[in-house]
Amino acid sequence: MTKSESQIPHRAADAALAGKRVLVVNDTQEILELFEDILAPMGLDVILMSYAPRELDRIRELQPELVILDFVFGEKELLGWELLQKLKMDRRLERVPVVVCTAALRMVSDLQGYLTEQGVVVVVKPFNIDQLEDAVRNALTIADSAGGIRRRASPKAKGASVADGAA
Repeated sequence: MTKSESQIPHRAADAALAGKRVLVVNDTQEILELFEDILAPMGLDVILMSYAPRELDRIRELQPELVILDFVFGEKELLGWELLQKLKMDRRLERVPVVVCTAALRMVSDLQGYLTEQGVVVVVKPFNIDQLEDAVRNALTIADSAGGIRRRASPKAKGASVADGAA
């Protein structure tokens, strides 16, 4: 247990979430670790990834059941939006639910129709732990009830940390 994990109050692990693979994409290592500290105690298999040029190949390989990302990566405001578009235009990834955690309120407002149509859950920064946990539960529950993602058998990447790109 990391120091920050012990300081984060959280709900008990949920049996329905146990082992579900969640990919968190962010450009800040500290934020990635914070997400892991919040999500792992929920029973989720958390994989951390910095945004990288060849991210789709790696995401396909990881076969996440949920992707959490931000729209803003450093000074490049559209990188997260571009990644969301790539996920939704990829036949193998289009059904993976996405939770966007962002402070880009204007962008979210401008894209509200598209985000709603695609079933993207938005959590506005700053958010609290309960809001994030609820968004993750809701996205995974909706995906499960809609047929969810059929994962092929593959080696587990439990606890893997992917740092393919520069922060």
